[in-house]
Amino acid sequence: MMRIVTMALLAGSAGLLLTGASALAQTSSGVRAAQAPLTDASAQRRPLRRVPIYPRDEWEPDVYPRYYPGPNAVRVCNAHYVQEYRPSGPVITPRMHCYWRPG
Repeated sequence: MMRIVTMALLAGSAGLLLTGASALAQTSSGVRAAQAPLTDASAQRRPLRRVPIYPRDEWEPDVYPRYYPGPNAVRVCNAHYVQEYRPSGPVITPRMHCYWRPG
């Protein structure tokens, strides 16, 4: 009984493989037949637009302020707490003030 069930399963899987391969062959040939030939208008390609890129003479950072503080400049920051009045009540928040000083 076990041999009969095994043989039936093998025959069924072999049949599925054969029908799947023939179905794939039919769909690929059907796709080839369904494709329309290219016309002259569709075969022409539009030329790509070229955007000129000009190199900068020197590098400029994208931050404010845009100045050069010097070769040995030191950034000095003073931090303190400030009481802010909000609708929920007074809140203490940190504040920081920074500046460049020549080193």
